[in-house]
Amino acid sequence: MTSDPLFYIIIIACIAVLAVLFLGIGSFAKSGEFHKKYANKIMRWRVGLQFFAVALIMLYIWLRDGG
Repeated sequence: MTSDPLFYIIIIACIAVLAVLFLGIGSFAKSGEFHKKYANKIMRWRVGLQFFAVALIMLYIWLRDGG
């Protein structure tokens, strides 16, 4: 499992989702100009990255089960 490059890509995708999530939470906590300007864009990035990460996880499961 850990020797598979797709596994590492999935880990990177999940870390990216967490980073954008924490960026959004941090901007929400400050509630300043940055939040007003970028809150919606950050939310869209998070949803898109989550979709990509889940798609990669499903691909990994499908490839490991033999299709």
